[in-house]
Amino acid sequence: MGSDAQLPVLSPRDAFAIIVLSAVGAHLVFKRWEPKKLRVVTFLLFLVPACLSTLLLPHFGTALGLTVGFLTYWTALTLSIVFYRVGPLHPLYQYPGPLPAKISKWWHVWHVQQGKQHLYLQQLHDKYGDIVRIGPNEVSIRDPACITPVLGAQGMPKSDMFLGRNMWPETAPLIGYRDPAEHTKRRKPWNRAFSSASVKEFEPIIQHRVHQLVEALSDRQGQVVDLAEWISFFTYDFMGDMVFGGWTEMMRDGADKGGLWDLLRRGLTVSALWGEVPWVSYYAKKLPWTAQDNKAMRVMAFSRTEQRYASGSASKDLFYYLSNEDGSEKVSPPRNIVIGDGLLALVAGSDTTATVVANMMYELLRHPAAYRRLQEEVDKFYPRGEDSLDPKHIKDMHYLEAVINEGLRMYPAVPSGSVRAPEVGKGGKIAGPYYIPEGTQTRIHFWSVQRDARNFSFPETFWPERWLIAEGIEPAPAGEKLVHNPNAFTPFSFGPYNCVGKNIALAEMKQLLCHLVHKLDVRFADGVDPDAFDRASEDRFIYVVGELPVVVERRD
Repeated sequence: MGSDAQLPVLSPRDAFAIIVLSAVGAHLVFKRWEPKKLRVVTFLLFLVPACLSTLLLPHFGTALGLTVGFLTYWTALTLSIVFYRVGPLHPLYQYPGPLPAKISKWWHVWHVQQGKQHLYLQQLHDKYGDIVRIGPNEVSIRDPACITPVLGAQGMPKSDMFLGRNMWPETAPLIGYRDPAEHTKRRKPWNRAFSSASVKEFEPIIQHRVHQLVEALSDRQGQVVDLAEWISFFTYDFMGDMVFGGWTEMMRDGADKGGLWDLLRRGLTVSALWGEVPWVSYYAKKLPWTAQDNKAMRVMAFSRTEQRYASGSASKDLFYYLSNEDGSEKVSPPRNIVIGDGLLALVAGSDTTATVVANMMYELLRHPAAYRRLQEEVDKFYPRGEDSLDPKHIKDMHYLEAVINEGLRMYPAVPSGSVRAPEVGKGGKIAGPYYIPEGTQTRIHFWSVQRDARNFSFPETFWPERWLIAEGIEPAPAGEKLVHNPNAFTPFSFGPYNCVGKNIALAEMKQLLCHLVHKLDVRFADGVDPDAFDRASEDRFIYVVGELPVVVERRD
């Protein structure tokens, strides 16, 4: 062959055909393997079209040829993805939902960023029904018959959403483990820590911090205080005691002087977004401002952990079990695992309990008759002069339990649920009347399930009496037929991944509400719009509340 021989030049039509077919091929690669490594993504999105664009250079020149080649490739790739996602070949084609959500997950991410995901999904269920397609490969379910098939022991494993929420993959906390066997193994010390017998040992810690909160509020008698903020101070101080034998003193200081609260709240907002698009987190975690927060949190947690190891256990706190001080395991876990689990306990036990109790107080203040009835029950069991920090009567206080159940029904701590997905390669799953294809992100939307009139009468009304009627403790109102589906009530999630701290959370809530209403009268501050509290509340994976300005008065 002569030195002046040239490669054949394809016609523009053939060149465009090759570029388009290559883009469709790239779509198939993304769909099948979902590559996350930057070099693979860069190869498919940039290197491939760069090479293919050379086919157009003889016809358009260098600059225009590259531009047209890239635009053709990216347009074909985008159209291939869109047509597949909205077309009949997609396995979720039969499930209704807004068109933008079917095309791109970023539609849902935008609503998550607004902090009103729980209300948005409720509106979608009201419009489309009990199953709604909320992403290209994701559904939300409102049918309580699906709770066990999705969340139960024989249900679905956790989805990769938890990979996006895990800030430190090398030290994944309990909530980040998707493998059922590994999760069961890691959960053992938590189960020991939060057994009924262990919770009994934690009562002095609860009583000390509850007393401190009520005294701090009493000292501010007649002043306007943000009750939601003070309840958060209480839960952080309490969980600091529970996890590390002491950490923060927010109630003493009247502020978060160490910056822990703000740091964790920022982390919640970011991780809620990353959980919706886990692949983004692989790159976003490397951003300077993200890495800075992560480093600050790790430094604080490491320092506190070292102090706790050095001081030993004055009492059997959670750290006692997580670090294997009880000697139940043959091999103690490495410190980085203890740090990760300790931080998980601090966040999960602080913000969740604080928001639930704040919402209960908000509803009690909006419904004075319910507040008075609760106070009357507390006064009945704890007359003036009796110590309401002594939990001996708590188990007999039915209205207190009804108030807590009603608060948990209306304001589940994780309103938009925990996401599961049938494992890829093992086929789909049947959930109630629905077939869920493998790999489909599936959530039970607790907020919608627990506010569905088919499950609970007057679902948008705070009515603790419903629980007493359902238990046969008091009769239903004349002419009313109570709708009450206990299978639709899952405030602590369900199945093997449910909230391991349920027992301690309930003990904490009961003790706090009992002592608070026994010692104090609480009312909205003058001029406050009660609805402002509700409007300010947000879904950041866990429920986050706004300010609750109140005035307190001592009762004795």
